[in-house]
Amino acid sequence: MAHTKISIVPTSNDTILKFEADRFLTDHNSFEFNNIDEAKHSPLAQQLFYLPFVKKVYIASNFIAIERFNIVEWVDVQDEVALQIEDYLSKDGIVVAEEAVKPKAAVTVYAESTPNPGVLKFVCNKVLVPNMYEFTSIEEAKPSPLATALFQFPFVKNVFMEKNFISITKFDIVEWEDITLQLREFLKSYVEDGKTILNDDAPKQLNKTEAAVEQKFEALDDVSKNIVNILEEYIKPAVESDGGNIEFKSYNENTKKVEVLLQGACSGCPSSTFTLKNGIESMLKEMLKDNDITVDAINN
Repeated sequence: MAHTKISIVPTSNDTILKFEADRFLTDHNSFEFNNIDEAKHSPLAQQLFYLPFVKKVYIASNFIAIERFNIVEWVDVQDEVALQIEDYLSKDGIVVAEEAVKPKAAVTVYAESTPNPGVLKFVCNKVLVPNMYEFTSIEEAKPSPLATALFQFPFVKNVFMEKNFISITKFDIVEWEDITLQLREFLKSYVEDGKTILNDDAPKQLNKTEAAVEQKFEALDDVSKNIVNILEEYIKPAVESDGGNIEFKSYNENTKKVEVLLQGACSGCPSSTFTLKNGIESMLKEMLKDNDITVDAINN
């Protein structure tokens, strides 16, 4: 019986609070309950509805969000609720019974080319992972049974996962036309069969919980926070559409040097590295009003 840790995460709506677990709670399904009767297949949600201030319960892959009535403020009850959820989960209480799981939906997977000829992006019609994960070897892939299975193919060099797509980097021993169908069918069957994509403790093990990400951000200086926000808003969406990711590494206030890590399809692609480095550098100089800023784009 493993202890489950719950972190309290505020939302933009002050009546709704998230209680994030350090493991997965459902098999990548989400459930919303408006009252105790709707929650008949969720013993955890039913227990929460016995609290007089609980208006709505939403259960997702690794968190429980609760909307309150205005009879209390969260600051007065949030710690007690977190402890109650923690205690319930640590005793292996049922989160959602199998009967509540929606019927298996048809899964589609299609392949997209990327600017990097060595990388192909496989897009799925459902969310696969809550955050970005990259694995560069079968050893690194232990938290992900899906990535581990992909590394069994002798031509797979790198596996990058982000929300609803997987970018695969191949070795040069084969051409994409010879393996694309095989990989697409493999991924489709794997997801359709409901096999585990990430182990329950993967977010905690890889420091990818929302609380960990928030803590890392809050520890940054103000300029670094601005850089992260600019990357998130203006650079990442375009990079993700190309099957990659860009991650802030560091900012040196003395040298004005920014280091970013290129992942997925962006990594190892000379044209991507050059284009991104120059594009990010120009944008940061303009938006931060500092012409001394330089960018070093590191390939993962």
